[in-house]
Amino acid sequence: MKTKQKARWYEKLWIASIIYLILSPFNILFAWLGLLCFFIPLLISMLKGNKAYCNRYCGRGQLLTLLGDRLKLSRNKPTPKWMRSNYFRYGFLIFFLTMFINMLMNTYLVMKGAESLKQVIKILWTFKLPWNFAQYTYASPWIVQFGFGFYSIMLTSTILGLVTMLLYKPRSWCVYCPMGTMTQSICKLKQKQ
Repeated sequence: MKTKQKARWYEKLWIASIIYLILSPFNILFAWLGLLCFFIPLLISMLKGNKAYCNRYCGRGQLLTLLGDRLKLSRNKPTPKWMRSNYFRYGFLIFFLTMFINMLMNTYLVMKGAESLKQVIKILWTFKLPWNFAQYTYASPWIVQFGFGFYSIMLTSTILGLVTMLLYKPRSWCVYCPMGTMTQSICKLKQKQ
């Protein structure tokens, strides 16, 4: 007879991912919390030299597993070889970092007084969502601009993760996730020391 294993706290971090995705469009300042998904994996890989965040704590990976495996939304096909290649993974990382730097530059321009930039949510860095009721009246314009830009990045990467989850294995996003690629590179550098 199998005994039911007690769930660990970090096995429910997928809930935090859903809350983040839902709350941020209503108050764009919640988007700043997404920075935790950037800094924590980097810190863990630098301090411990492993990918514990990706393997254990990533709420997005847990959400993709839940949707793909448990809810059977994934076709469960092998991730294509080209998607696993270093060319694609590092190319996507460079593209992603370019979009991140562009977002930071827009934030800087707003901080310096630019008013021509629009505070909108975009998916795939191109398509503006018709979302006009995010609350942000009590924050500086550059803080709001960063929130819109960062949420756009998080939403885009979530959509890419969902699409690859539907087409291939549930965690196919993890194969080319920019954070995973960066943490893997950090771990390889630490192992050479």
